[in-house]
Amino acid sequence: QVQLVESGGGLVQAGGSLRLTCVASGRTFNADAMAWFRQAPGAERELVIAIARDGDSTRSADSVKGRFTISRDNAKNTLYLQMSSLRPEDTAVYYCAARSRPSLLTYTYPRESEYDLWGRGTQVTVSS
Repeated sequence: QVQLVESGGGLVQAGGSLRLTCVASGRTFNADAMAWFRQAPGAERELVIAIARDGDSTRSADSVKGRFTISRDNAKNTLYLQMSSLRPEDTAVYYCAARSRPSLLTYTYPRESEYDLWGRGTQVTVSS
């Protein structure tokens, strides 16, 4: 069974940092485009940051540029989201997503519908 499991969420003060981890099991993800999305209460799920199959090409939401970075360790089947300078508006459930369909090597897929594998999410709460 294919699974994505996120961890690392929690409560942090504004200005603090967190690192989220997404461990994939059931298949090898080193050929997949992957991403982190988030959903705040009452809002739609939105792209935070995506990474292409090549592991170098990334795409960030404007709201997190310069603060969040994405990386992957294909040997460990793991995706990371390093978040710094956190703000109260970053409070949301963060989801890991993978695209198991054929993907372009350097393209970062921005839409929720372009991903077909999802984790259950991890809560990040930033207090002011």
